[in-house]
Amino acid sequence: MSAPSSVPRITELPWQPPERLFPLCRDEDSSVFLDSGGPAEQERHRWSFLCPRPAGHVILPLAEMHLFPRHLREFLAAHAPKGALSSPNLPFTGGVIGLLSYEAGMACEGLTSRHETDCPAFTALACRDLFIIDRLEQKLWWASIDGLPPPELPAALPPAHGYPTITAMPEQSASAWQAAVRTVQDYIAAGDIFQANLTMRWVASRPAGLNLPRLYKQLRTACPAPFGAWFHTPDFTLLSASVERFLSLDHQGRIETRPIKGTCPISTDLQQNDALKDALRRDEKELAENLMITDLMRHDIGRVCQLGSVDVPQLFAVERFAHVHHLVSSITGQLQAGYDAADLLAATIPPGSVTGAPKYRALEIIDEVETSARGAYCGTLFRLGWDGALDSAVIIRSISATADHLKVGAGGGITYPSHPEREYEEMCLKAAPLLNVLHTHGR
Repeated sequence: MSAPSSVPRITELPWQPPERLFPLCRDEDSSVFLDSGGPAEQERHRWSFLCPRPAGHVILPLAEMHLFPRHLREFLAAHAPKGALSSPNLPFTGGVIGLLSYEAGMACEGLTSRHETDCPAFTALACRDLFIIDRLEQKLWWASIDGLPPPELPAALPPAHGYPTITAMPEQSASAWQAAVRTVQDYIAAGDIFQANLTMRWVASRPAGLNLPRLYKQLRTACPAPFGAWFHTPDFTLLSASVERFLSLDHQGRIETRPIKGTCPISTDLQQNDALKDALRRDEKELAENLMITDLMRHDIGRVCQLGSVDVPQLFAVERFAHVHHLVSSITGQLQAGYDAADLLAATIPPGSVTGAPKYRALEIIDEVETSARGAYCGTLFRLGWDGALDSAVIIRSISATADHLKVGAGGGITYPSHPEREYEEMCLKAAPLLNVLHTHGR
């Protein structure tokens, strides 16, 4: 590990768009790109961060997840600068970017999945040297603890022509997945749970010679998202087009989580679009799901918040994303003295919006009825700055890549009134853009 050094040097550079910087990641054993796509005038789409050569890498297996908070703190401290960083206008100037799998969250709740997984429970990269990208103001900075110059930009990624088409196959038939929905509904009727998020994987063999950076370039073009990401290590790569923030924590201890539950399409006809949004606001099933997850997240952050500080300043807001409108709520709180970002993550993973209510029993039922481990899907990707500030995303709408396989996950919230056939159709619609990126790769 690198020893702590001086205060980072932050240098403003001539503007380059994020896609021009991304080829820096293509030949490295490890690299990370937190890639905010979509309309830059919205704050959630504004900032991107690219670390082409992380200074360190840590992995924690499931059996050691009880040590996660300590390992995260030690890893951050081992790479942190000696002095305080003065950059009030930049949200992140370096730190740790890490991934926690869904099964890591189960372990934090005291549960063990029956499924084997090829995704590390916790893996993180130390980002001592990185690009900071402000898409709104079209400004670019290079931050380096060791005062290193920014790397020279390589040639653009090669054209896609000649790369293999990839067809991912579902792990379950439509009838088998719909039967799983009915099993969940039986548990709801018996009073075990109120709601559960049921998912499925599509799996493809990884073809020889697959160019993962090129695949990510196609994904970010097809599915621009506020929490897009490329997270690459020697054994595992995540390509994400997530639209959902999980948790944020500022340096003053203010917490916010923004669960998404409820979806409707976007129409090019303004009148019809307004009608679709109004229908979403009145949809009792969607409102009930959102309310249950909001209550669950109030409970989760309440584990580490000051008594009486948890609030819900926004409930059932309709927000526009690249292809759909979503119902989004906001829950806030003040972190209790003596706790930090590591404690907050350990208390709240896996994210409530992809589990169910009550959470513990929902996790047990999900593990019983689903046919494989979720891995990175439904976990969280986070950045933790030198100042202790945290931002994180729910890993949805993503492609997970290992040496042998590519996986896509999708799912939806199941309540007692849910229609299994309709839930299956909605799940397939969520997976379709990602499966299409795989299928059209190389064309």
